[in-house]
Parts: sequence; C-alpha cells; structure tokens
Amino acid sequence: MKGAVYTKGKSGKVLVVKDLEQPVPKDDEVVLRVRAASVNPLDWRLKVERPGVDVAGEVVAVGRGVTHFKPGDAVFGVGKGVFAEYARAQESKLVLKPEGVSFEQAAAVPIAGLTALQGLRDKGRLQAGRKVLINGAAGGIGTFAVQIAKSFGAHVTGVCSARNVELVRSLGADRVIDYTHEDFAQDSEPYDLLLDNAANRSLSAMKGVLSSDGKCVMAGAPKEFWAVLTRLLKTVACLPFWRQKFKFFIANVSRDDLTLLGEMIKAGKVTPVVDRRYPLAEVADAIAYVEEGHARAKVVITIA
Repeated sequence: MKGAVYTKGKSGKVLVVKDLEQPVPKDDEVVLRVRAASVNPLDWRLKVERPGVDVAGEVVAVGRGVTHFKPGDAVFGVGKGVFAEYARAQESKLVLKPEGVSFEQAAAVPIAGLTALQGLRDKGRLQAGRKVLINGAAGGIGTFAVQIAKSFGAHVTGVCSARNVELVRSLGADRVIDYTHEDFAQDSEPYDLLLDNAANRSLSAMKGVLSSDGKCVMAGAPKEFWAVLTRLLKTVACLPFWRQKFKFFIANVSRDDLTLLGEMIKAGKVTPVVDRRYPLAEVADAIAYVEEGHARAKVVITIA
C-alpha cells in the first residue's frame, strides 16, 4: 500500500509517499480502507513518523476484541498514520458514518469538530442567548464553532480576515469582525464567552472583552514552538489571578460526541467546510498549505 512517512532529508524531515506494509489490527483495533483524511496542525508540529489522525473509511479487518464494527462498515473518527491507503484505529475512537454524509465531510470532523463542541459546551458552558466571540472563525475549529454556537441559540460574533467575512457570515454568524480593519479588543460590548482559536492576542487584551463572569477558552496555539511555550508560561503565570477567566483546552476523543457531530451534519445543523482537496501523492503540499496559516476551514486528503 501507499502511505506518507517522514524521512530525514538534508534540510530536516521530509514527508514522502512510499510503499508500506498493510497494517494488522491489534485486539482493540480495526484496519480501515481510507477514503478520506484531513489535515491538522499537529500533523506537522508533532512530526511523528506516520502523520494523520482525522479519518473516514471502510472497515476491512477487526481485532479479536472488537465488538462494535465489522468489515464493510463505513466509519469516521481518529486513527494512526491515516495519510495512507490503509490505516489502524482503536475501536473506541471510531463511530459509524451516518448515511448521506460523505467520506470527505466525515473526515473533516474529528479533531476540529470535537474541539469546537467541547470548548463551547463543556469548557465554556455556552447557553442560549449568551454572547460568544470566536477568534479565528474561518479556520478548521472556527467554522465548526460558529455553526455549533448558533445551534445552541447563542449570539455569535466571528473574527476573521477580509476575504473570509462572507464565509463566516454564511455559516450563521450574527456579526463578523474583519481584523484588518477592526480590533475586537476595542469592542465596547462584553462577551460571555471567547473561544480563541488563533492565539494572536495577549491574555489582557482578551480579558478586556469579557463580561464580569465571562470566560475565555483557548483552543488554538501559535505556529512556532517557541511562541507556544511562551504563551503557555504566560498563561500559567496569570492563572492564579485569572483562573476563572481562562481555560486551556485539548479535546477528548469521545464516541458520544463524534456521534452527535455526525447527527448534526445529517440534520443540516452543521456543514463541514472544505477549502482544498489533495490526492495522497500531494499530502506534503497539503500540510505545507495548512502550515502557512491561511487555509479556510479544513483541507482534505482524498484517496481513490
């Protein structure tokens, strides 16, 4: 089978597509024929040998302990090294793909969709009628967050660049702030929740737009590792003073939540937005495009 692997090059690690052995499932795993996968920032930040986690495909083999799936089932969720024709995934991190939802749509969901859902619902405690500000509203997490927040009955303001204003508005945002012309930190209206997917503003700037009992859920991270570390240290230093205001957050892979997201897509409450599609042979170009930081929503790898 063909699969993407990081190898050592003259200028560092290079992602190449090469012939690999088809995987064999462990007791709690299945093997999928990958139909589509999507790119996440961790696919280049972690630099594991076999990148790719967001996946949708068909089960071709199951481990001895697997009870929920059988060969032929169409599923989506989180796997291992999914930028390949076949990949392994734990049974506990997959759910059945709803009928009517395409493999590309399903592959776009897992990490971004779970982060948006859990960030708003669990960490942000978002309720109907509350005002939420989504910084990075045109990104992978942001496009899901705008739609999910609207489905909860919230008043949604999205922050994005000029070229993405119409996209964010089309997803249901009540108000869109073009950050090239307007600074959301100068907004006079306080927000009950700020979901930060961009990590491009200081903690004090974000605190300034929150209501007295408002919260900021931080789901995004800067591109450079040193910036990630600096932001983490600053946040830790401020937490004793702003503990009730700021929440660091990493999504949990929940089967119940993956199922819920699939149902929301089937019901038309959420529509995954796909910016570009790349064949497996061009997966390195796809990751490079996302790494630039200007991708709209999700980038999908399609595997014929």
